Amino acid sequence: MSKVVRIGNLEIGGGNKIAIQSMSTKRLCNVKDSILAGVELERAGCEIIRYSVLDEADAVAIAEVKKGFNMPLVADIHFDYRLAIKSIESGADKIRINPGNIGGEENVRRVAEVLKEYNIPCRVGSNTGSIEKEFLSKYGRSEVSLGESALKNVRLLEKYGVENIVISVKASDVPLTIKAYEYISKKTDYPLHLGVTEAGTEYNGVVKNAMAMGSLLSRGIGDTIRVSLSADPVKEVKAAKSILKGLNLISEGVEVVACPTCGRCEWDCMNFASEVEDYVKDVDKPLKIAVMGCVVNGPGEAKDADLGIAGAKDGCVIFKNGNIVRKIEKKEVKQEFFKEIDICLR
Repeated sequence: MSKVVRIGNLEIGGGNKIAIQSMSTKRLCNVKDSILAGVELERAGCEIIRYSVLDEADAVAIAEVKKGFNMPLVADIHFDYRLAIKSIESGADKIRINPGNIGGEENVRRVAEVLKEYNIPCRVGSNTGSIEKEFLSKYGRSEVSLGESALKNVRLLEKYGVENIVISVKASDVPLTIKAYEYISKKTDYPLHLGVTEAGTEYNGVVKNAMAMGSLLSRGIGDTIRVSLSADPVKEVKAAKSILKGLNLISEGVEVVACPTCGRCEWDCMNFASEVEDYVKDVDKPLKIAVMGCVVNGPGEAKDADLGIAGAKDGCVIFKNGNIVRKIEKKEVKQEFFKEIDICLR
């Protein structure tokens, strides 16, 4: 089990709930836009938000942006150690740096001193584009070179007394990502932030992230996750929630299950399932709803659903925990089933 690290008002590691992270596309110096982006992500279920810090104006704006929402704010810094220090002083709850690219050991020491003074954590990340040359030449592009690159930078922070550390070892290749996290999990007890870098557009990106994270989380590897997508950050959060629900790692929100459909289906099950999913998308109460293609085996297959509907030739049946409670005509399906959903949510 990993050690516990506190990020603002949130604890990760040590058996705590897997935290969902996303990254804003807004510049921190555009305070109003950054706050709106943060509020939107927080409402969607995001628990940690990260912003790029490109200059001093971004770093200074952290103090104001933080006032707009409750989740911890992470400052993402590359190349300029002074931006790391300024971000910490401005109230960042955590920073993300690569010690190898901020200008030498003396600069790392300066950042470490401020990290200790403000008692905030630091994420050290390596990916396939930032593997240390010594490990790349020795081990090639592999889980060993990824893991050892991260550990080298971790040891540099430890040298100057920093112990609140989170590690990531990302690749765009799913098998390599899995191997890298397996490797690093055996070498350290620091919390691990999971992700597949450069995962791609929404559909393929979700698939790649689900494969990697599902494999790792199901074996107890990982403490925070970000589903990196070339898409709206809100979609990253929704995908992360779906992955965690699928692994039974969270119970918040409504789970909608539906038939894959077959020749027995005589109603528009697929589109109705999408309508139901959209209807309950902002609900936090745990509830399992099933939208099934037919009454032949629908109620039986979805016996564990709190509420379900199954189609028949002349209408649909509504069932609860596998027991049919009433029949409804096709023209009344949406109105009557949504009423049942509302009753379950009271």
